[in-house]
Amino acid sequence: MVVSRQAILAPCVVCLCALSVSWMQSPRLQALLKNRQNIPLATLEKEIQVEKLRLNLLKKTPAFGYDNLMANWAYLNFLQYFGDDDVRARTGYSLSPEYFEVIIERDPRFLGTYISLSTSISLYAGMPERSIALMEKGLKSLKPQVPEKSYYVWRYKGIDELLFLGNAKASQQSFTSAADWASKYTDEESKYVALTSLRTANFLRQNPNSTYAQISTWGMILSNPVDNATRKRAISAIEKLGGKVITTAEGLNQIIFPPKD
Repeated sequence: MVVSRQAILAPCVVCLCALSVSWMQSPRLQALLKNRQNIPLATLEKEIQVEKLRLNLLKKTPAFGYDNLMANWAYLNFLQYFGDDDVRARTGYSLSPEYFEVIIERDPRFLGTYISLSTSISLYAGMPERSIALMEKGLKSLKPQVPEKSYYVWRYKGIDELLFLGNAKASQQSFTSAADWASKYTDEESKYVALTSLRTANFLRQNPNSTYAQISTWGMILSNPVDNATRKRAISAIEKLGGKVITTAEGLNQIIFPPKD
């Protein structure tokens, strides 16, 4: 009898999730993606409030074992939201943390989302405290090798702590953890991350106001696949700190540090 009920309930749950997805992806929201320029600001703000209500509901909705599906769907909706440059220029990025509240709650091991979390919330929405709090929450479910190369979350956290909060001590601890986790791997990428993270942590330990450490941290942002606006901001910050960014013939960014730290 129990097996029979499970057999009946399973497809029902799938259908419920599919219907929920369809409901969240409302026609009005889709229409806004096609033509933004002439839409009144009041209409856009109203749509944002509706989307916020949907996200709040999604946080509370039972997943019935489909947490990954909910996290994936929230991330796809975030990408749609974040990529709508015309509207974001008018309304800002205040919903960014709401998407990641859902994602981290449902699937904290969704490693690929953390770079978007850090960039969109700290850099664009101007809420580094929420970005760091979300990463701290996610890190409780991570281990050095689960998921693979999860040391990057410590790196993103250290970047936000140093560049956006000016908390050198917390950043030093995060980079130390990144180096420790990365050192458990033997591939070249992980070795490089371990070395540079430890070097940054040592810079911050010896000199909390290290210009070199700040330039290196902005360089870490540049080393990630970022959009043009983020790239320009990172280069501008490096130049203000006395450094210089040169693009090599291979298309790589090379940082020239100032003579003195």
